[in-house]
This record gives sequence, C-alpha cells and structure tokens, in this order.
Amino acid sequence: AFLLKLGQKLNEGKTKQIFELADEPGHVLVQSKDQITAGNAARKDQMEGKAAIANRTTSCVFKLLQEAGIKTAFVRQQSEKAFVAAHCEMIPIEWVCRRVATGSFLKRNPGVKEGYRFSPLKMEMFFKDDANNDPQWSEEQLLETKLSLAGLTIGRCEVDIMNRSTVAIFEILERAWATQNCTLVDMKIEFGVNVSTKEIVLADVIDNDSWRLWPAGDRSQQKDKQVYRDLKEVTPEAMQMVKRNFEWVSESVKRLLEPLASGRVVVLMGSISDLAHCEKIRKACGSYGIPCDLRVTSAHKGPDETLRIKAEYEGDGVPTVFVAVAGRSNGLGPVMSGNTVYPVINCPPITPDWGAQDIWSSLRMPSGLGCSTVLSPEAAAQFAAQIFGLSDHLVWSKLRASMLNTWVSLKQADKKLQACSL
Repeated sequence: AFLLKLGQKLNEGKTKQIFELADEPGHVLVQSKDQITAGNAARKDQMEGKAAIANRTTSCVFKLLQEAGIKTAFVRQQSEKAFVAAHCEMIPIEWVCRRVATGSFLKRNPGVKEGYRFSPLKMEMFFKDDANNDPQWSEEQLLETKLSLAGLTIGRCEVDIMNRSTVAIFEILERAWATQNCTLVDMKIEFGVNVSTKEIVLADVIDNDSWRLWPAGDRSQQKDKQVYRDLKEVTPEAMQMVKRNFEWVSESVKRLLEPLASGRVVVLMGSISDLAHCEKIRKACGSYGIPCDLRVTSAHKGPDETLRIKAEYEGDGVPTVFVAVAGRSNGLGPVMSGNTVYPVINCPPITPDWGAQDIWSSLRMPSGLGCSTVLSPEAAAQFAAQIFGLSDHLVWSKLRASMLNTWVSLKQADKKLQACSL
C-alpha cells in the first residue's frame, strides 16, 4: 500500500486512532492499535497482532454490508492495520441488537433465562459516556437531547432510520454467519453523519469486539471478546487462546463474502420483438448478482426446440428459474411448467388492446402446472432473486438492504414534505 499523507490526529480511543487525510478531503484513516480492553478499560492488555486482525475483520464485514447495499462510511482497506473511511461526526450512541438473551440483558431483566430468543430482534441504546459506564437510554432521552451533528439534528426520523438500519444490518450478518454454522447472538454498532453528504451511515468498526459469536449456538465455544472479559487471570497462555479465537474469526469472516450457492435465470421469449421487455428482467437480475440468459423460442411454432433448450439448462446441474415472456396467447410458460421441475415465472408483455384477454393464458392453467405470473419485469427478477435468496445469503442480503433503503427513502421524502408544508 502506498503511503498516505496524514493530517492531524482527529481522535484516539482505546483501540484505534483516526487521522485526517491531507490529499483526500472528506476522508479519514482509521488505524487500529494492538490493545484489547474490557470493563471500560478496567482491564487492558497488549495483544501482538490484534490491530491487523481487527482491521481485516472490520474491512471484510464492511465490504459484505456495502456490497449488499447498506450505506457505510467504509471506503477501502488501506494497509495491514488501517482502512480509509468517509469523515463522519459520530452519534454518541451504541446501538445494541440481540437475538439471544445473555450478558448484561440478564442482569437488567431478572427472571429472563439465558438463551431466550428475541423474535423480532431486541433493540437497546446506550449513551457513550465512560464516566457513567455508558448508561442505557430510552428513545425519549435521545430525542430530548436534540443532538446536532454536521448540521443534522437527531430527531424522530433519524432515530427511526438508525433503529431500522441496526435490525437490517444484524439480520444480514446473522444470515452470513449462519453459513459458517455460527450464531450471531448480539451486536453493537455506531452511526455517524457523513460530513460531506449529511447522510446517516454505519460508521466506527464492526470487529470481534462488537458481537457475540457462538459456533453451533453453543456458548462454551464462544469466539468473541467475551472470552477475554471472562478470564479469571490474564496469563500469556490465556492471551494466546484469546488471540487464536480472534484469528479464527478474521479467517472465517473472509468466507462470508463467498457465494455458497450459484443460480441463474433463463428468460425465454416467444419472439425477438419481446427483447426490450426481457432486457429489463436481465438488468434487474444483474442488480442481485444473478446471471441471466436470454433465449428466443416459441412453444407454439417450435415446441421441439423449446424442449431442447429446456433440457440443455436442466442438464448442467445449475439451479435455474425460467421466466417465460410471450405476448398474445402464452403457450411458452405453461408448456415449460408442465415439463420441468424448476420454477417457471410467466412475465407476459401486456398490451393495452388485448391485454385483459391475453392475461388469462398465463393465469388459468390445467391441473398439475405450478407456474406463477408476475407482470412487472423488475418484479419477476425480484421473485427469482427471492427464490435463490432462500439458499444464497448474498442474494438475500441485497434483497434485505433494498427493503431497508426503500423504507428509508419513504421516511426521508415524508420528512422533506413536512418541512416544505410548514
């Protein structure tokens, strides 16, 4: 990595330092330290190699979230111990999200047994205030504080966005860790306001200090920083064990970025005049990272060819969703559906003149046919993505982030409109 010109140090915490970047306005360098702490730094130790491990871990986690479509401050991994991020003014709240009750939750809620599962997820907020041991805050306390960061006042809209985002981020990471047979038990994140865009983004870091991770859902195998917190006494042997756990996490987290399943969408069109409609389906598939083939075949005029194309895609073992695009009378979808076990989605290009009549050829099927009909080409691709999302966490994550981003833009449009009409 080429050397960056560091400006002034903006901040230093227990485990990292943050520097201005002279040649990249609006960007900062986040540099990790070889220090591990617990109990508000009541216990702290040097851990050789921790900076590099933490930096690897957080860079992978942010890449995963960014590729899913979550807005984050992360820009790029810069070196072994540092990454570049957008310059943010930090919102001084720790957002905690829990799937399984453990740790401080049990102390604060006597009578709840360890292992209690939260569905929906349990959200908690803690105000960052070391002098008072990061007290738990209510939404009301946060709203009444009327925090202002980079010119943005933290009101109802902003709090709702951060709450929703925390849940989505947890669910995406939970899905990813499940592929490694690991339970994401709980997690702490922080948000900042990007000083250039004034947008709320996931900031700070997400590393092995940020969560509880139980392989096979078994607390006795925990891999996170809790292992260090729980040490009776800190010996060199104990620290080696803690470091091995941290290394295991930083290696496993790389595997979260790898697709485990591969699928494809095959769009069959009855005639080349349907190409524009089909291109919309292909483009939407691309946004989910799903490969998409376009083929021309008519079940009315060349049924032998339709079945040959079908056999070609059934024969190579790649899980496939067929989308049938045929105007007027749709013979293509039903013929495919009656002759393949793979899912078939009808996506007929409806015209104003005969559309109301034509649509029945996609809806009313003989018995034994299970094809679905989705009119919008983008929605047909989305439905195919949802099918693959059942087995592919990367596709699922894109769907989940897209759902969050849609919710956030509605929220922001409403806020803007209210500001105008006041």
